[in-house]
Amino acid sequence: MDTTLTPGKTSVNVTAPQQLRVIKRNGDVVAFDASKIAVAMTKAFIAVEGDNAGASSRVRDFVAQASQAIVEAFQRRLPDGGTLHIEDIQDQVELALMRAGEQKVARAYVLYREEHARARAEASQDIEKPHPTLNVTLPDGNRQPLDLGRVETLVYDACEDLANVEPGKIVEDSLKNLYDGVTIDGVSQALMMTARTLVEKEPNYTYVTARLLQDSLRREALSFLGIAEDATYSDMAELYKPAFKAYVAKGIEFEQLDDKLAEFDLERLGDALDHSRDNAFTYLGLQTLYDRYFIHKDDVRYELPQVMFMRVAMGLALNEDDREARAIEFYELLSSFDYMASTPTLFNSGTQRSQLSSCYLTTVPDDLDHIYSAIRDNALLSKWAGGLGNDWTPVRALGSYIKGTNGKSQGVVPFLKVVNDTAVAVNQGGKRKGAVCAYLETWHLDIEEFLELRKNTGDDRRRTHDMNTANWVPDLFMKRVFDDKEWTLFSPSTCPDLHDLYGAAFEKRYAEYEEMTRTGQLKLFKRVKAKDLWRKMLSMLFETGHPWITFKDPCNLRSPQQHAGVVHSSNLCTEITLNTSVDEIAVCNLGSVNLAQHVVDGELDNDKLQKTVRTAVRMLDNVIDINYYAVPQAKRSNFRHRPVGLGIMGFQDALYKQGIAYASQEAVTFADRSMELVSYHAIEASADLAAERGRYESFEGSLWSQGVLPIDSIDKLRLERGDKYIEIDTSATQEWDRIRDKIADQGMRNSNVMAIAPTATISNICGVSQSIEPTYQNLFVKSNLSGEFTVVNAYLVHDLKERGLWDEVMINDLKYYDGSVQPIDRIPDDLKAKYASAFEVEPKWLVEAAARRQKWIDQAQSLNLYIQGVSGKKLDVTYRMAWFRGLKTTYYLRALGATSVEKSTVDRGKLNAVSNGSGTAPGAAPAAKPEAPAGEPRGIEDFLQGQSGSGSRAPSAGDIDELGCEACQ
Repeated sequence: MDTTLTPGKTSVNVTAPQQLRVIKRNGDVVAFDASKIAVAMTKAFIAVEGDNAGASSRVRDFVAQASQAIVEAFQRRLPDGGTLHIEDIQDQVELALMRAGEQKVARAYVLYREEHARARAEASQDIEKPHPTLNVTLPDGNRQPLDLGRVETLVYDACEDLANVEPGKIVEDSLKNLYDGVTIDGVSQALMMTARTLVEKEPNYTYVTARLLQDSLRREALSFLGIAEDATYSDMAELYKPAFKAYVAKGIEFEQLDDKLAEFDLERLGDALDHSRDNAFTYLGLQTLYDRYFIHKDDVRYELPQVMFMRVAMGLALNEDDREARAIEFYELLSSFDYMASTPTLFNSGTQRSQLSSCYLTTVPDDLDHIYSAIRDNALLSKWAGGLGNDWTPVRALGSYIKGTNGKSQGVVPFLKVVNDTAVAVNQGGKRKGAVCAYLETWHLDIEEFLELRKNTGDDRRRTHDMNTANWVPDLFMKRVFDDKEWTLFSPSTCPDLHDLYGAAFEKRYAEYEEMTRTGQLKLFKRVKAKDLWRKMLSMLFETGHPWITFKDPCNLRSPQQHAGVVHSSNLCTEITLNTSVDEIAVCNLGSVNLAQHVVDGELDNDKLQKTVRTAVRMLDNVIDINYYAVPQAKRSNFRHRPVGLGIMGFQDALYKQGIAYASQEAVTFADRSMELVSYHAIEASADLAAERGRYESFEGSLWSQGVLPIDSIDKLRLERGDKYIEIDTSATQEWDRIRDKIADQGMRNSNVMAIAPTATISNICGVSQSIEPTYQNLFVKSNLSGEFTVVNAYLVHDLKERGLWDEVMINDLKYYDGSVQPIDRIPDDLKAKYASAFEVEPKWLVEAAARRQKWIDQAQSLNLYIQGVSGKKLDVTYRMAWFRGLKTTYYLRALGATSVEKSTVDRGKLNAVSNGSGTAPGAAPAAKPEAPAGEPRGIEDFLQGQSGSGSRAPSAGDIDELGCEACQ
């Protein structure tokens, strides 16, 4: 039919379709009225061009044609009639204006929609808008009409201040998925599920989903605490404080929180809670907190995000003079995501069992009583969420003589099977999988069998499928590999002092033992070619992911605590390098600075970084005194040396913010300078704490007391190893003499100050990249214990939008190419470099950046190595380079084989793709192995003497953090 519209002095005829109906925002269904499209468009023109625009023939003709085009589009979509949502109609109006080049008018229309959306949201807060057909089932079984007003308020609140999100679309699509009688939780789930499906198109929807999730969190916690049945985001400005006070009372009543929390000024702390910081969570981050961190009773989470951060802050401030001021200071740091404490600290701070430390390192002596005592210690430490690193080198090898029984030993491996099963049985108090790593030195006679512990073939009684393993490699072995010489394996029962020796002293004594094998004084030994053993180490690393390769001598020669003992192993994640003995179990207390939060206006903000680091070091030092110690050796060690491990995360995000590609000299320089600043401020913070609280007990005799800082200890490593085998940059930019003078005057509060942990979980909480990792993929689905989450690189999306390249085709191509931008033709080269994913970054860049950081760190760093098109030669070069550049440790090898399944070449896969002449996408693994030059290895299998690997040691992107150590962070 024809409808005549007369806005002002104009008349527009629009032919309206039959049998179309419209869902209004309140849920009412009405007949489609085409004239309203013309009215809306005319009003938009009037808003921009003035009242006379309504009489303009240009405007009138445009409105008539555009309105009719929109109507016809709906007719084509729904030829037999159907139902449209009002937001869908308005979207089409907006699109028509933009397509016609009427940008100013379109903008006015958008602003009009946003203004009215806010007005509706505000008006709906106090007005019930019952849905005409849908009812909700309440927890008590009663039913009532769905309150559309509240639904809209939640959605519009969730979209507040976020660009490129459409609250109307979420409401509309969610209503389609509801049914009569749905539960309240079902409504919340529908809203979240709708929002999360849009994340791949617009990263900001992850924040929308998180904010919608908070509605469920608030309802669950506030009703349990007796504060309110439900609450909106804006309500929390007033409700957080009473909820916090009620939470503390309930937690103490349930014997879950420390009674001392009630002694704080809860009024003052409640006033400090900032409800707006709830909006900073991504969906993955908030869901992770809900599933694993929030305190609960009878499976009801009664802890809210800001309450959790305050609980952690209070727990860390228990011994401070002005507890409230320090608690607020700590809370500000945590809730802003400038710094995040480790998982055990987040779990347990402020509770009745405050086991806050992350990692425990033990040495296992060579007698049955001590071996099983060590396994018992593992169980107790694991129960309270500690990650474990065990040094098994002292235990005698297979075939060694047992004096007490006149028999022969079965070696290390059978005990490791028990350790493996203990880790499975004691799964960190029921919260996470037990996590332990066994270390063995490369000269141990059981090393070859140790290398095979993670194989899926062979005698399963001599396999440890659930436990991590690591090689503890002396420099002498690497020299023998470089020089293609022999290597001798010994049993510690006949060469016990090798365990405690390193550097030149180890080399001298090792040579003496080798001479004893030639004179017949030593009978139990085995001689192998060093290169053969090295190849087997790389082979097993490729095939099973274990054992990791860590280096004994730099860990000891650069340790500040050489006078107090020996570093016999690292920890579960290879970043802790502390002394261990029969009497001391080393403990490390971890936390990480979010580097991305400290890049402001494209530059690292040194003043902010200094403030963050000083507070973080104080928090970590407090952990030592507050911590619950499951075994006395741990307490003895921690109080004597007071080590902490301040690390970083969000390194890749920090590069993105500066427009720096990971595979570049600029990134290496940033790694160097950013870690220098962290080191500078952390060491000074510890020195200032020593002036306030006193030096750590074993300070005298340490490298610190000798004026030797981490950067200075490189000279000792170079002297003992020899210039031929080392190359390390030693440039500096800060006033290090000032720090040396301060330490000479004040001492140090902590024997060790820095270590870079993997941050597998806490980086999720903060919504940044893990630790020092490059981006794994630019678009993928992450799977972990909290479910599946679409993760898209928001920085990439932003850059593509700026260049007009973000559309459905781009999304589909990113999916098709597994998140890689390299094969996509229309992406410019500078963005391809900036957004190269982990396997597209040559491993040399990872090693170079790590080497620059290592010179500033008194402990080590968890360094994953990503190698695409892996070959024996590439593995060999990469790990030799790591040693040559002075790295202390390496962590997981993520390797993609030299062959890969080629993508289908049907047209849809080539929408944006470029042919590089070989049929292979740039940066992708080749479709077939190239011919190797004569005399060179033809691939990983040939190089590693037939030890055929799986062809890919890389986990899926969704599981990348689950292979890592969550115990550490």
